[in-house]
Amino acid sequence: MGNLCRSPTMEGVMRARLQHYGLAARVEVDSAGTHDYHVGRAPDPRTLAAAAQRGYDLSALRARQVTAADFSAFDYLLAADRDNVANLERVRGGRGVAPQLLLSILGQPAEVPDPYYGGPQGFEQVLDLVEEACDAWCRHLQQVL
Repeated sequence: MGNLCRSPTMEGVMRARLQHYGLAARVEVDSAGTHDYHVGRAPDPRTLAAAAQRGYDLSALRARQVTAADFSAFDYLLAADRDNVANLERVRGGRGVAPQLLLSILGQPAEVPDPYYGGPQGFEQVLDLVEEACDAWCRHLQQVL
C-alpha cells in the first residue's frame, strides 16, 4: 500500500532473481504503492535489515505511488494482497494490463501478509514467500521471452 515493506522487498528480490536467471537485461522491474502515504521515503528499516541479512540491498529504493501509465508501461502488475489488487483495479479503470497477486504464479490464492505492525518474523515470512514466487515468475519469464 505504502511501498515501504512488501513491494520494495518484491522489487529487490525480483531484481536479484532476474540476475540469477540471466534475465536482468530483458526485464524492467519497479515497485509502487497504491497510496501516497510515503512517497519519496526509503523502505522501512526492518525491511532493509531483513533483506540485507539475505543479501538484498534495498537502500536505493524510494517509495512512489502507482500511476495510470504503469498499466500500459508494464506487462505484469503484481500485488501482495487482494486489497491492493482492488486498489490497482480502481487506478487501472479497465485500461491496460490487469493486476494479479504475486503468489498466483504458485497456483494458490494466497496473499503476502503485511509485516508492518508485527515483529521480525513477519519480515522473514515475507521474504520466504517473495523468494519462492520470484523464482517461479523467473521460470515463467524464461518460457515466454
